[in-house]
Amino acid sequence: MAKLEVNDLHVAIDGKEILKGVNLRIREGEIHAIMGPNGTGKSTLAYSLMGHPAYQITAGEIFFDGLNITNSSVEERSQMGMFLAFQYPVAIPGVSVANFLRMALNARRKVKDPLDKGISILEFRKLLNEKMQLLKIDPAFAGRYLNEGFSGGEKKRIEILQMAVLEPTIAILDETDSGLDIDALKIVAEGVNTLCNDSMGVLVITHYQRVLNYIKPEFVHVMIGGKIVESGNADLALHLEEQGYDWVREKYNGNSN
Repeated sequence: MAKLEVNDLHVAIDGKEILKGVNLRIREGEIHAIMGPNGTGKSTLAYSLMGHPAYQITAGEIFFDGLNITNSSVEERSQMGMFLAFQYPVAIPGVSVANFLRMALNARRKVKDPLDKGISILEFRKLLNEKMQLLKIDPAFAGRYLNEGFSGGEKKRIEILQMAVLEPTIAILDETDSGLDIDALKIVAEGVNTLCNDSMGVLVITHYQRVLNYIKPEFVHVMIGGKIVESGNADLALHLEEQGYDWVREKYNGNSN
């Protein structure tokens, strides 16, 4: 059974339909990539999977670990083991990276065991230091306010640190490569690769092939017009890099007539 299963998903924003029947299956341990030009619905899919209230599901269903989560809240999905790394992470002045992550981790633990009193400060510091070492992040970031004054690359690395601490079973990376130079991209991708294992499925959303040089997907899907219209292996991403999206548009339009 797929860990995340999307069946004929239709989503509208302010009454305008953006997703027009998306089907997707992701199992633990698999890395999937969704590619496509801007404005085709990739980020809409990411936010819809996480339950953003502005994105109205008008038809279709989303299942996580066999449970129907179509109407579940963002908090419920997160607590079940879903994670979204934002394309544009926001700053939260006054809340340190360490405090934010400890609160998030304790919320996850509380769901699993209502009697859990939370991770101790000493235990959490040890865990956080281990994760920051693993991802080659300066420990000084733990005391800084979340994303305040951070560069684009630093924000994305902190998103991956959140993923490392929370250990989701499905991680959605919404254009994590956006705005990164090649050095920052390599560092972020190395962090993702370090965290990927048999118990975590990953969905990478991008419109550039370059991130897939570092995060190697087993499955590549192309989204055009709010639908996944082509799927294949990593070679499909290379073909898109060489040929662009016009051939997919032509094929899709031909099949739509």
